Amino acid sequence: MDGVIVDSEPRHVRAFLDIFRELGLEQDHGIDFPAYLGKSDETVWIDFVKLHKPAKSMPELQEWKQSHLIEMLRCEEPIFPGLPRLVKDLAARVPLAVASGSLHPVIDAVLEIGNLRRHFQHVVSVSDVGKTKPAPDIFLRTAELLAIPAAEICVIEDSAAGVEAALSAGMQVIAITNSLSRDQLRRATCVVESYDEIEQLLMPDSVSA
Repeated sequence: MDGVIVDSEPRHVRAFLDIFRELGLEQDHGIDFPAYLGKSDETVWIDFVKLHKPAKSMPELQEWKQSHLIEMLRCEEPIFPGLPRLVKDLAARVPLAVASGSLHPVIDAVLEIGNLRRHFQHVVSVSDVGKTKPAPDIFLRTAELLAIPAAEICVIEDSAAGVEAALSAGMQVIAITNSLSRDQLRRATCVVESYDEIEQLLMPDSVSA
């Protein structure tokens, strides 16, 4: 979802930085955000707490950042252009699911935009499986819910951690360069730069129409 359906990666960073600023640590937070791309908020907070031992508890920090991010998403609605049409067209042909490193409240806020939720048969959060990407758990759980063999599933990802998770799950993966370069995503089955390219790969008969 993050970086594929919604342009949320920069907003995740903004939300964290706003909180770090409130904590007086905007310049000295010690978090290398690119290293966490595709991983869960909890992973960031675990490292942050180890570094700074803030007065607020882990649940308080997570809720603070999550609420701030949801407010941004609802206000800005940063769905990637081309994504709604692609999802609508794909949903008419194949079962779709969301498998996200975000928590359910964030996923729900995103899928409320443009009523995207109606196109997905299942929604799986990292909170449903525990282990974040690059562990394959979230994709394996999604395959189980879809009742489709892993080898017949195609994942769309924007992060290296997500690509590794999909490959570890035995799935094909199309990586889109919304967040990382082609070279950084090179282990994917296929790397694309646009949603039109995804359409060409998954629905070749519809492109000429």
